[in-house]
Amino acid sequence: MSREDLLRRAVTISLFTWRRAGPDDAVDDSDRKGWWGDCLPSVVGDQIGSRLWLLARRTLVAQTLQDAQAYAEEALAWLLDDGIVTAVGVTPERRGTDRMNLRVTLTEQSGDTLELDFENTWGLINAV
Repeated sequence: MSREDLLRRAVTISLFTWRRAGPDDAVDDSDRKGWWGDCLPSVVGDQIGSRLWLLARRTLVAQTLQDAQAYAEEALAWLLDDGIVTAVGVTPERRGTDRMNLRVTLTEQSGDTLELDFENTWGLINAV
């Protein structure tokens, strides 16, 4: 498997595995989601996934795009912390009233960049 394939897999898992909601996050019911392994992290406070799922019942407006960017950046911060890349950029793009795409740009130690496009992220978040 190539480095690009490994990075693509790591980013996909980081974005589309649902991280546990924080204590201040508004949720519809008592389900705060999250991966069970986060209960026993090898590094204190370490978590897998993103909180993109929290956007599922929201309207696709400018604030939603900003929150999507923040949640994606939070989910990918480990790539920086672990020294796997030197920069992570996330660009959300609204397409109509019911479509959002995410572009993730990773800058590697060598200076090479890898752009990953996740089309119809809104559909993935809403399971449609």
